[in-house]
Amino acid sequence: MNDKIGDMAWLDLTVANATEVKGFYQHVIGWQADETSMGDHCDYTMKSPVTGDAVSGICHSKGINSDMPAAWLPYFLVANISDSILAVNAQGGELLTDIKLAGKDQYIVIKDPAGAVCALYQKG
Repeated sequence: MNDKIGDMAWLDLTVANATEVKGFYQHVIGWQADETSMGDHCDYTMKSPVTGDAVSGICHSKGINSDMPAAWLPYFLVANISDSILAVNAQGGELLTDIKLAGKDQYIVIKDPAGAVCALYQKG
């Protein structure tokens, strides 16, 4: 995970059939999958076949992710999520979710004026 403001800090794909899709990317790209407990189900942290570093997540569209779009979603690191939300609104963007919590971290999914979707992510 990158940790500089403005970096793409993470990349997730949220789909109904995460287990099947995880297998697809294991075979196509060579990623290795680690199960990540989400309480009542497991999502997957996908790791580089060369370094073993976590490179992305493949998640089920349930629980905290039930309203996430079924698309690869980059998470961009911001200094202050509240300020960034104000800027999204002021610059003609759209908030697609409420602020979500991942431990002490916060994120929100937005759409820019052209219709592209991404998430803003603030470390806690």
